[in-house]
Amino acid sequence: MREADLHAVLAVQAACYPPAMREAAGVVLARLRTAPGTVLVACDAEGVCAYLFAYHSRLGAVTPLGAGFDAAPDADTLYLHDLAVAPRALGQGLARRLVASLLEANAALPWAALVAVQDSRRFWEGQGFAVREAGEGGARRLATYPGGAIYMARGADRPAPR
Repeated sequence: MREADLHAVLAVQAACYPPAMREAAGVVLARLRTAPGTVLVACDAEGVCAYLFAYHSRLGAVTPLGAGFDAAPDADTLYLHDLAVAPRALGQGLARRLVASLLEANAALPWAALVAVQDSRRFWEGQGFAVREAGEGGARRLATYPGGAIYMARGADRPAPR
């Protein structure tokens, strides 16, 4: 992802999330600048159609909705913060490919984790993730997400995403 993609990324975000879950342009840009090596986009003939924001973190840490990334110098976890695919690109396997690409590129980290929202638990279970208790303050941070957000993680020894 490049900074020039910001407008298109925000358009994908708007197409995928209700207003209460959309994150401000300044936050999105700051995340890109904090973790440029773990922020990806997928493009089609119309431009950006999917994205994945991630960063190096610690197992059990939950990034609140709307907060910046707090990259851990002693990271043991690839934290997948936001994955979205524009409606026009659904059904092409883009989400799985973006996730697999980042997991492979960060295979040296023993864990990957995320907050599952919008009834996405089944998708993430298909990628090898399982529900796990968040660390200290996790419940409070999960509460920043609208309804039913759950913390999930997978170890590096889990099978590759299908």
